[in-house]
Amino acid sequence: MPVKIRLQRHGKKGKPYYWIVAADARAKRDGKYLEKLGAYNPNTNPATVELDVDGAVQWLQNGAQPTDTARAILSYKGAMLKNHLAGGVAKGALTEEQAEAKFDAWLQEKAGKVQTKEAGLSEVQAKAKADALAAEKAVNEARIAAAAPVVEEVEATDAPAEEAKASNEEE
Repeated sequence: MPVKIRLQRHGKKGKPYYWIVAADARAKRDGKYLEKLGAYNPNTNPATVELDVDGAVQWLQNGAQPTDTARAILSYKGAMLKNHLAGGVAKGALTEEQAEAKFDAWLQEKAGKVQTKEAGLSEVQAKAKADALAAEKAVNEARIAAAAPVVEEVEATDAPAEEAKASNEEE
């Protein structure tokens, strides 16, 4: 039975949410699956990926073939690297401890990159919010400035009338 690691679509129209599953290649896209390995939510920035790395590596070692998108997700979470390192351990090129050390170092580096991206996105959002506030403030000030001369003109036209009344009363 050929097994594929692929995405199974869930969620509503326009808001996809995917399960990462190991399924028979002949099964329907959203049909029967053998094991759920994780979830992928592309609606967030950066995309949220929850993955059972050890389960995915187990399926890869048993011959499951990931689809292109699933392969990209597995690479992003390190399952492909862990499978590669496990192959090196099996051949005797590495020890188990060396493979774990390399994988942990890679995870630390990846976590740093993700945190940097999230920090950059939050800075961009804060800057956009500040720019929008400044633009709104400028529009409000322009609106107040446009309305202010009308008020002054009314006061200016009332002033000569008051002066005329005052001069009439003096006479």
